[in-house]
Amino acid sequence: MINVLVVGSGGREHALGWKISSSPKVKKVYHAPGNGGTLNNVDIGPDKMDLLAKFASENKCLTVVGPEVPLAAGIVDVFTQKGLEIFGPTRQAAQLESSKVWAKNFMKRNGIPTARFEIFDDAVSAKEYAKSVDFPLVVKADGLAAGKGVIVCNDSKDAVSAIDKILVEKSFGDAGLRIILEERIDGVEASYIAICDGNTAYPMATSQDHKRIYDNDMGPNTGGMGAYSPTPVIDDTLSENIQKNVIEKTVSAMKKEGMPFKGFLYAGIMVKDGKPYVLEFNARMGDPECQPIMVRMESDLVDYIQASINGTLSCLPKISWKRQSAVCVVLVSKGYPDSYPKGEEILGLGDTDANSYVFHAGTSRVDGKVLTSGGRVLGVTALGDTLQEAISNAYSRVAQISWPSKYCRTDIGKKGLW
Repeated sequence: MINVLVVGSGGREHALGWKISSSPKVKKVYHAPGNGGTLNNVDIGPDKMDLLAKFASENKCLTVVGPEVPLAAGIVDVFTQKGLEIFGPTRQAAQLESSKVWAKNFMKRNGIPTARFEIFDDAVSAKEYAKSVDFPLVVKADGLAAGKGVIVCNDSKDAVSAIDKILVEKSFGDAGLRIILEERIDGVEASYIAICDGNTAYPMATSQDHKRIYDNDMGPNTGGMGAYSPTPVIDDTLSENIQKNVIEKTVSAMKKEGMPFKGFLYAGIMVKDGKPYVLEFNARMGDPECQPIMVRMESDLVDYIQASINGTLSCLPKISWKRQSAVCVVLVSKGYPDSYPKGEEILGLGDTDANSYVFHAGTSRVDGKVLTSGGRVLGVTALGDTLQEAISNAYSRVAQISWPSKYCRTDIGKKGLW
């Protein structure tokens, strides 16, 4: 039996740890630093790579990295050099997420379907381009911005404002030293995630995220307000198309370019007229998509993590999934994604429900109480025999939980009720 160290503190990491702990191969799961809902928390931040490696070595842990920042900083390289088992892409391979400029150029040179784009590092040229095109744009900061560095524009006025925000006002700091002006493709967005071992990629269950803060996809982008799985947006035909022309093409090209991709490869897909276009890559599991995907997964995740590390995915059967639907509703503190209160006591967590799971994110445990400590606080995830039933089960559980500034969208999953 093995010990596992899950690096990170969000709902994704709680869900990964929960799923990993169900494996008969696993003795103990540690979380670094974890949150108010996780067990065996270790007070080491995701950026303390040497300390994490020391802990993993002393406790004989296989390490699973949840968030993008340590992956972009090269945590996998550090652990590998020390002879430690770790799941995730190297620093070079994580460029698929850590630099949108790098990723767009990678897609262009390898024929992976994506929107037309131009790259700028000065506001004057960017504004001239924005005013010259006859199609709406999306303005993207190059680097990591916690899911908030993408501004969808309706016209050139919006685009100029977004350019000023990123390049002039430097709202995203060094992440916005370069920007991408990309043609806005209007369609239906979905998430396609695969687990990869450098050669082979096995698809996870399909899902759909809800990034905007308000109902009906209004307001600014967030790190994610909820998700559901599976999504009818990606049928079998489209799934085969994405698997072949996006995922497998990416894995093959990454290997050819000398940076084999191991770990979770996430493609944010826009579907227009039945065709997939890659909006962005992530080099890790999505959050909140992870929560409904994990509760639907029947196979032992640890088998696939170890196969990814060892390059033996092709020896395993395809991953099996529950037929049920799953919905995750993210509960946040009012004011998110900007400023919000912290330290409010959360009530109603003690109630249990066979169909629902509460994954913690921005929480802490103080003197026996669970308090809010972040913008995204909880992910309430529920199963149902139909999507409608899963939605009902999730919101029933949501209603039992309270704190003074609690807020959530009321329409998570409704996009899938066609």
